[in-house]
Amino acid sequence: MSNEVNPDGERLLDAPTVRPYVIARGRTEAQDRFDLISLAVTVRPTTGTEIGLDPEHQAIVRLCRRPLSVAEIAAHLDLPAGIVRVLLGDLFDRGFVAVQQPQPEMDVLDERMYKAVLDGLRAL
Repeated sequence: MSNEVNPDGERLLDAPTVRPYVIARGRTEAQDRFDLISLAVTVRPTTGTEIGLDPEHQAIVRLCRRPLSVAEIAAHLDLPAGIVRVLLGDLFDRGFVAVQQPQPEMDVLDERMYKAVLDGLRAL
């Protein structure tokens, strides 16, 4: 616990601080499969004795008993989304979570969509 005090006599930190890069063991590159709106869901619970799973991993597994987006997980754990992506990658690789990517409503490269937009504009 930090005992640093600012000039007004207020404590700067009330609890131990763990930097996000420590939680991710220095890894910053997340796998591309995790978009902010990708849904993660637990498919296999942890026993609490798995080697290499930190408390944050355990928390994600508990949270994802119902599908949650990467953004929601980050908000619940008060962690940056990039760190959550790294941790989700660990859990995905070990078979603890499944991930569903968002499905685009329309293929933006579909020529029919552009034709429909042009027809709509001409009708104005």
